[in-house]
Amino acid sequence: TQNQAFSAILFLFRHVWQLSLENMETTLRARPSQRLPTVLSVSEICSVLNQVGTRDGVGICIHLLYGCGLRLREGLSLRVKDVDLRRGIVEIRAGKGRKDRMVTLPKALESILEHRMESLRLLCRQDRSEGYPGVAMPNALERKWPKAGETFAWQWLFPSRDPSRDPRSGIVRRHHLHENTIQRRLKRAVEESGIPRRVTCHVLRHSFATHLL
Repeated sequence: TQNQAFSAILFLFRHVWQLSLENMETTLRARPSQRLPTVLSVSEICSVLNQVGTRDGVGICIHLLYGCGLRLREGLSLRVKDVDLRRGIVEIRAGKGRKDRMVTLPKALESILEHRMESLRLLCRQDRSEGYPGVAMPNALERKWPKAGETFAWQWLFPSRDPSRDPRSGIVRRHHLHENTIQRRLKRAVEESGIPRRVTCHVLRHSFATHLL
């Protein structure tokens, strides 16, 4: 942000170059937003989730975003190995600030994810039998374990319906769902629920945090 950049430059002048800067208190700075975040009520959340359903990966992903308080990219980046059904936890890898954390998996989603794991295992076998390479891996791990992307543990929890070509590598493989796919389903569910506000996936996260209070 602008304020972070300003503070970094100020630190450089004062503590590295040992130079004094005058009248910094009057320097124009970016003001933090005063807008309150949009938060849905519990009944509104229930209505939206009922409209979304859990019949496919898109619906399950939206349920998980609210149920675990995840950011959209965190949910889409989940791998099979990140969900521990036995302990009822979800491990978030390299979230905001490149930090890892663990969150509690809602009981209502445990059986749904158990069935999903079975479907994902079949999909993994299908991709291998059809000759598709494994899913994309973080760079360092791709070099260290080149075959890890073919294993079930590293498969995306919310894979795309069809394999597609990676624009960077040119490799045709299965990727995770696109952010727009999730956002479109959520928008439609909000409209069908009759909620006259703009609701994004981040609103689900704000609502989750508020409902914990």
